[in-house]
Amino acid sequence: MSTAVDTEPEAVGFDADRLAAVGRFLRRYVDDGRLPGWSLLVSRHGRIADASIYGRRDLEADLLIEPDTLFRIYSMTKPITSVAAMMLYEQGAFDLNDPVSRFIPAFAEPRVYVGGPANNPATVPAVEPIRMRHLLTHTSGLTYGFHRVHPVDEIYRRQGFEWGAPVGMDLATCCESWAKMPLLYQPGAEWVYSIATDVLGRVIEVLSGQSLDQFFRTRILDPLGMTDTGFTVPADRQDRLAALYTPDPDTGAASRYDTIGVAAIKGDRFLSGGGGLVSTIGDYHRFVQFLLRGGESETGVRLLGDRTLSYMTRNHLPGGVDLTTYGRPLFAETRYDGMGFGLGFSVLMDPVANGTIGTAGTVAWVASRAPRSGSTRRRIWR
Repeated sequence: MSTAVDTEPEAVGFDADRLAAVGRFLRRYVDDGRLPGWSLLVSRHGRIADASIYGRRDLEADLLIEPDTLFRIYSMTKPITSVAAMMLYEQGAFDLNDPVSRFIPAFAEPRVYVGGPANNPATVPAVEPIRMRHLLTHTSGLTYGFHRVHPVDEIYRRQGFEWGAPVGMDLATCCESWAKMPLLYQPGAEWVYSIATDVLGRVIEVLSGQSLDQFFRTRILDPLGMTDTGFTVPADRQDRLAALYTPDPDTGAASRYDTIGVAAIKGDRFLSGGGGLVSTIGDYHRFVQFLLRGGESETGVRLLGDRTLSYMTRNHLPGGVDLTTYGRPLFAETRYDGMGFGLGFSVLMDPVANGTIGTAGTVAWVASRAPRSGSTRRRIWR
């Protein structure tokens, strides 16, 4: 599937002048230094109405963004992992109410934080197990170290889990460590964006007998023609990889951050189902089109049932509430008002409450980041 424009905007219901305004708006982020560059693709009914690039993939080397530029897609990995899990669900490999400990025994006796500092937390036993549906809906009680708002977040960081995992750890050993840390809340009681999708990636490994990268390659990426997507960028493609930048804590300008960006080049034993993939805009468009086709590849190969996808993209939060009601008030890239959450996807329920001119039922992926508080803090666009 090409990333070139293949239709006039009006042919698929867009106004060309108004569509061009999107690019004009985004250019400001590059022109004022907040972003090094961007790539934009807008399609409808499978036809590409706009494909724009602007800025640089590497400011220091003065390399421009190209249509085939490789980006670290971070949390856009999560929907792929969620689809992978539900492919196994369709095969009867697990039930949504199954305890995660059935597949990862280390999670058999989780404990929940109730007070105290990170170096001496008070905990109580979980009243129910972490279940598979908790992982898919981010209601497991797990968290991220980079949130920086709770003692449990600090516990994660003390163990080396902030933007990734300690050197040399794989998914199996990470899960062993996470299972020993207290949960943020009782399983199913709240919603917090977390490492749950990384744990889900380990379950996929256990159920399939394959490493996560092997499962992705053979079951999803190759069938969809996503040949540029993977956890590590091969040597012959590294010149296409965009450098990693974060907002400077003081100025907000794009600041190079190779410290964790190097993982995509050197490779990492930690195959993060929550944020480890590198991809191109063309490859990810293939994945999105697969979703829009109801689980069928461009070549007509069905990878996931359309009823399964429909079920995944409903709001699964108890009582039909939104993230503002059920989630903790963390800094986020999207508003939580009017936003529900399904099995791996955020679901827009009420555009008015959300403050956006959107369509109820729109699905995406919600990304949270640590609050900005102090010049030593790093935030990464996830």
